[in-house]
Amino acid sequence: MKNIQQAQSVLVNDTCTDCGSFVDVGAVIDEFDTVLALELNGENCQQLAKDVIAKAQSRFDGVTAESEFAGDSAKVNITFSYSAEKMIFQLENGL
Repeated sequence: MKNIQQAQSVLVNDTCTDCGSFVDVGAVIDEFDTVLALELNGENCQQLAKDVIAKAQSRFDGVTAESEFAGDSAKVNITFSYSAEKMIFQLENGL
């Protein structure tokens, strides 16, 4: 543990004695943060919106989505059952 603390910046206040982590995961992940809001632009934004919705629905059960189209822009809200699903989807798709 001392080696981990010595290797850290003076700006880090490490309080975890098990792994050297200073962030409580529960403080980072909000269990109610289940809606992914996307704004897509361009000529093919409607197809992109449909594709991302289909990808989310095929990856996780219980995913619902709402989309709004105006010209060359689209607003998409994808609702996941769990915040972890939202995070996984974002990481897998670079969102």
